[in-house]
Amino acid sequence: MASRRRYGRVVERDRASSVGVGERAGGRVVVVGRAARDLVLRAPRMPESGGSASVEERVERLGGKGANTAIGIRQLDPETTPVLIAALGADAAGDAALREASEAGLDVSHVARRGRTALLVDLVADGGERRLLEDVPEEALVTTTDVALAADALRGADIVVLQLQEPPEALVAAARLGHEGGARIVLDGAIEGPAREVLLGLAAVVRADGHEAQLLTGIEIADRGDADRAAIALLERGVALVALSVPGEGDLVAWHGGSRLYPHGAAEVVDPTGAGDAFVAGLVTGMRRGDERAALGQLAAQAAAATVERLGGHPELAHLRPLARPARPGRHVAGDQRAAE
Repeated sequence: MASRRRYGRVVERDRASSVGVGERAGGRVVVVGRAARDLVLRAPRMPESGGSASVEERVERLGGKGANTAIGIRQLDPETTPVLIAALGADAAGDAALREASEAGLDVSHVARRGRTALLVDLVADGGERRLLEDVPEEALVTTTDVALAADALRGADIVVLQLQEPPEALVAAARLGHEGGARIVLDGAIEGPAREVLLGLAAVVRADGHEAQLLTGIEIADRGDADRAAIALLERGVALVALSVPGEGDLVAWHGGSRLYPHGAAEVVDPTGAGDAFVAGLVTGMRRGDERAALGQLAAQAAAATVERLGGHPELAHLRPLARPARPGRHVAGDQRAAE
């Protein structure tokens, strides 16, 4: 049993088995995170201060990390209906976003409606250069009340994904409810303050980009060696599996006993928005189908690669479904694997 100390007492838990195979395959997925209206504008170049640029492509649709991740999971595994816990405005934009989420196959019964809908503006220039503008009113954030109203869904979940952009108190409440029911808790992003310790104490899986990994561990991620050290630091906290983005190299997936690097492909990056959301969708799909730890990153890396080749963060992953079928014993998984040191 893994032993760790929290709030002055030792808590005995074994989270290493919580990402395993066999009886843990399948089950309900709940995603707690942002839902918003996405506006994506592509121009040949970013305008300089005081200048302008012509927009060559415009996309408006449902977005936000929570919605994107939940939709990606549904696209990869149409047998599951992810439950989305989020907040949309009581306005026309919220009506359209809720309708799109429902049509995408999500359970939207726990999406709150109030105020105005968050707006996320993604400015993209040729070569993948990007700027993000976010208008996220307070009413667009998930609250502890929203979480309490979804308590039954969280307690009945097998996997709970927490997007760490949301308020700490809501995230902690959701994690505790999921944990009470035996759910595997997946953290996406970074959070600071006391909530970080609580959430890491409950998490089975942590996914972070380089900056987020530094916030979680204090280790600056410049190369794989840094990522290995950050992953070990998180594993030593009791997390069962860690996925970290290594700048210019790829995605590192590490567990107790080994790690595997999935190199970035050679395809042109059109827009990096949504790559992390798609990666999490792939990880969760692998967890649901009962993949071994060494194989969990394969579908995740391919989902992320497919997303950056398109404009906007909204996933289009249905073409990867053949890769999401149950893995056969002994199946080879590409990537650079290392034993734990």
